[in-house]
Amino acid sequence: MEIAIFGAGCFWGVEASFHRLQGVIDTRVGYCGGKLENPSYKEVCRGNTGHAEVVKVIFDPELVSYHTLLEHFWEIHDPTTRNRQGPDVGSQYRSVIFFQNEQQQKIALQSRLEQNQSGRYSSPIVTEITSTQPFYDAEEYHQRYLEKNGRISCHL
Repeated sequence: MEIAIFGAGCFWGVEASFHRLQGVIDTRVGYCGGKLENPSYKEVCRGNTGHAEVVKVIFDPELVSYHTLLEHFWEIHDPTTRNRQGPDVGSQYRSVIFFQNEQQQKIALQSRLEQNQSGRYSSPIVTEITSTQPFYDAEEYHQRYLEKNGRISCHL
């Protein structure tokens, strides 16, 4: 099993989207990239911890490649908006990839370059690609939130 960590806006919808992919064994929502240890949702929402809402994706690379996960990542959000996804505004909603090793870094950088050159976006991609940092699980009520609440999207 391998781990990938992505931030692409509200972690509820991002988690639900990745969880449905074949080869994804498990997902956990949490916080990554900030300076505060064990932050709470309320602390992250205040916008001063430096953390992003992220999804830890545990996957079987025999069934789904990291490259495929990245393709999905680009599809499910707008990587050209800084600190914003739809109605969610703040640095905690930033587009970010936390790579786990040099191979993931190389693949992520190449993928971002290809996406920027694809002509798909009218603005440059602002997605951060950075080395993994401590991941803190979000509170249990956030885990599989949409599934638990019978919803398919954050904003419906």
